[in-house]
Amino acid sequence: MPKRSESPAIDRRALVQRHNVRQKHLDARSPVSVGNGEFAFTLDLTGLQTFPAAYPVGARDELPAGTLLGTQSQWGWHSVPAAQPYDLAGSTVLYDSPRGPVPYVDMVGGIVNDRETVTSPAETWLRANQHRLDLGRIGFHWLENGTVRSILEAEITDAEQTLDLWSGVVTSRFTLAGHPVKVTTACHPDRDELGVRVESRALGAGLVVGVRFPYGSEAWHDAADWNSPNAHTTSLDGPVKSDEHGGCATWTAHRELDEARYQVVITGQNLTVEQPEQHQLQVAPATAGGSDTNDVLDFSVAFLSEEDGDCIPRGNNRRTVTTPAVSHAATDRTGVELSPACNVIAASQAYWPGFWYSGGAIELDATEDPRAKELERRIVLSQYLTAINCSGSLPPQETGLVCNSWRGRFHLEMHWWHAAHFALWNRVELLLPSLRWYSSVLEVSRQTAKAQGFDGVRWPKQIGPDGRESPSPIGTFLIWQQPHPIHLAELVYRANPRREVLEEFSEIVFESAAFMADFAHPTSRGFELGPPLIPAQESYGSIRAKVTNPTFELAYWQWGLRTAVAWRDRLGLDPVQAWSDVADGMVSPRVIDGVYAAIDVEPFTIRTDHPSMLCALGVLPRTDLIDPDIMRATLSDVLADWDWGSTWGWDYPVMAMTAARLEDPEAAVDALLLSAGKNTFLPNGHNRQTDSLPLYLPGNGGLLAAVALMAAGWDNGPDRHAPGFPADWTVTWEGLVRSP
Repeated sequence: MPKRSESPAIDRRALVQRHNVRQKHLDARSPVSVGNGEFAFTLDLTGLQTFPAAYPVGARDELPAGTLLGTQSQWGWHSVPAAQPYDLAGSTVLYDSPRGPVPYVDMVGGIVNDRETVTSPAETWLRANQHRLDLGRIGFHWLENGTVRSILEAEITDAEQTLDLWSGVVTSRFTLAGHPVKVTTACHPDRDELGVRVESRALGAGLVVGVRFPYGSEAWHDAADWNSPNAHTTSLDGPVKSDEHGGCATWTAHRELDEARYQVVITGQNLTVEQPEQHQLQVAPATAGGSDTNDVLDFSVAFLSEEDGDCIPRGNNRRTVTTPAVSHAATDRTGVELSPACNVIAASQAYWPGFWYSGGAIELDATEDPRAKELERRIVLSQYLTAINCSGSLPPQETGLVCNSWRGRFHLEMHWWHAAHFALWNRVELLLPSLRWYSSVLEVSRQTAKAQGFDGVRWPKQIGPDGRESPSPIGTFLIWQQPHPIHLAELVYRANPRREVLEEFSEIVFESAAFMADFAHPTSRGFELGPPLIPAQESYGSIRAKVTNPTFELAYWQWGLRTAVAWRDRLGLDPVQAWSDVADGMVSPRVIDGVYAAIDVEPFTIRTDHPSMLCALGVLPRTDLIDPDIMRATLSDVLADWDWGSTWGWDYPVMAMTAARLEDPEAAVDALLLSAGKNTFLPNGHNRQTDSLPLYLPGNGGLLAAVALMAAGWDNGPDRHAPGFPADWTVTWEGLVRSP
């Protein structure tokens, strides 16, 4: 748990709970989730996943291909067996570069509107595997005369649901068949375990809980294949009773999907678990008739990985590895043993106040400007969402643990946007697990650099846990993810300036820098970047063979190398002169008509996608390469007529950070709340982008990074309170870390 703020000035409970998520109607775009960073469960108005089709994830120009109601973990991965051994050799293409031909993993086919076209079988398989699994779907059903049927949406009336952010507990109330129903749902903070408590006489009338298991899906936006029942197995053991823990019983479902294996352990009292179908379990009260015990269904569901196959060993987890819930019975203050669901609920209620009391806080409620309340809502909800989706042992996928985007594979160029704010909000413990992951792929990344003739390590882009590149006409040509580990490690050190931090992450920092110094090539103008490459603004993918010197990447190279130099100095190590030579000798970005161009060759600036040149003074502090007056003109130029429909959720925090560093706080707030489709923040706090990308956590993380900078300020910035906010705003903040 991060360190608790000293002398708090903010009533944090009031701040958090005034933004509890309350819903009375099914909002297809805005379900809520419970989770802990390693595991998450997204639920509908019933408190479970009763209506998955009502919360669709759509693929472009197609019918919905998935659901927002996912059950996902950091360890849950699967690969469909390949028809033959596939490798990247068939996608490797030689590109001309200043040092001669260099091999890049390209893609024979292309990607048009999120569609892979004319790909080879090898490319299709390599892009789709490993993919993240939906571990199981848990929802209500009716049992009538021995037959199970689905519940219809119209049968749910008088619905009211509250996600209490202070406790991490969801309470759902509704009426079904004339019976009031109350469902309490929570996730254990230290285990991949749900607690579910259902209270209703509907249980005696035939209401049961079903748990269904799918096969893994190779589809872009769907983590579950329900049409391949013979490709996987589900077997049920139990019950195993434990008199030591109040007579609880456990049932264990063993799941096998090719090389992937995991277990699902259901624990409860007065409970029965059966397997009526091949891949479906049925959970119901053990008693029949009018007994009071038949009005309560109290159980926990624990998802346990196995260390073989495609699953990540739990040793990589920041949390304690544990056994099923039956061996973790807790007691309340009177000494009475808690039920399995109440055990999980109590653990959640104990954890989340500690989370909210820790680290930073920003309160804007006293500000008269009506925009302040909406911004505060986004800030509070983004903290919760990134904590449950982005704080685990792997860099997150863009949709976290809610549903799949790009098959659940994660994008390292997005890692900064997901996780940098944890350090700035003084919750560095939530960043450390995913930053440590880079050590596990050092060797494969070193081999990528070596094959291209470079020193150090070259970090990949779109990958699974093993770090293997994916065939792509874009991903392998990106370079802006390369300094990210240096930046993240520096933020960790700023929040916790101890030698142990330097020693732990020095190899990641130094190997990243070694590649950067070697990748930059000397010319008569100075050190240059590319070709080939694609900048953060991917609009130039079709001319990747000739792109050079993107503005943001030039500044990032200089700042990243100088930061690596500082790390060697802090550790008392001899300097690497080449790093300083390259940093000091980077060419200046191109300026056209008084504003920074995106790249150094024609067409210079395409006004779609990310206005990434702004990152060079915003995400980054001021460097020798960037003139604030030219960047001020560049920001004005972007705001004048950029194509907002083609932007993405983190572009608005970029503009805010740039405006703040240029001492224009009005523009910073305007940028954060700019009215644009992809700057939408739903009632549940998620940053919606499109039907096929219905949430986008880089937008939430970027928002938190931006407001931390705006509140706490930055090195050599204005010496005034909350320098990035307008002077007439009442901004109370505490516990934040100053940005570089």
